Amino acid sequence: MSFEQTEIKERIVALQQEHRDLDGAIAALADKGVHDQLQLQRMKKRKLALRDLIGRLETLLVPDIIA
Repeated sequence: MSFEQTEIKERIVALQQEHRDLDGAIAALADKGVHDQLQLQRMKKRKLALRDLIGRLETLLVPDIIA
């Protein structure tokens, strides 16, 4: 495994942790009944952006195979 792949995997792990943390924060706000819609919307948008970035990074780890 190359150094670059190791860096990508480490970045994915960090982003996945941030994604889980956001999920927990969103759930906590919902459980408390806090209805700051703008804050919730921003958190959900960030969570989606993280998911997309994780997906793009994961594709970098898959070798290109010409069929």
